[in-house]
Order: sequence, then C-alpha cells, then structure tokens
Amino acid sequence: MLNTLENLIKLVRDRKTSPIEGSYTNKLLTDKSLSKAKVLEEINELIESVEENTNKIHEAADVFYHLLMYLEANDIKIEDVMSELEKRKK
Repeated sequence: MLNTLENLIKLVRDRKTSPIEGSYTNKLLTDKSLSKAKVLEEINELIESVEENTNKIHEAADVFYHLLMYLEANDIKIEDVMSELEKRKK
C-alpha cells in the first residue's frame, strides 16, 4: 500500500524535474489554477459518491492523486504534512 503512494510521489517529482510533453501530471504541476480546480472538483465528486453510495473508492483515489499534485505544484512536501500529523498525536 505505501509502495503505491511512494511510487506516485516519485512520479510527480520526476515529472517536475523531467517534464513529459502532453503529460496530465505536468499540466497539473504547471497550471496551479487547473490543479486547484481539480482538487475542488474531485472533493465534491467524492462527497457526492459517498452520499449516493457509488464509486467511492474511485473518487477517493482521484482526490488523493489531485491533492498530491496540488501540494507538489505549490512546493508542499508530503513528508512535511506527515510530520505535522505526527506532531498532532495525543
């Protein structure tokens, strides 16, 4: 499970340093407005799918992907987010 997340992080960071023409990931990394819009759209779709009990896993995966792209596009490292969560343990 963590390998999947690590692979996704590696992919996004590779695309940041070595862009691939036509890559959707690169579009999200370079167009912050698009990235923001997609995060908002995907969160709304997840909420809808939970309420309607349809496609919840698919929509949750979309949220994770787009949120990670948004974070990386804005130079927010997932490691820093995880450290912040660790600090919040009680």
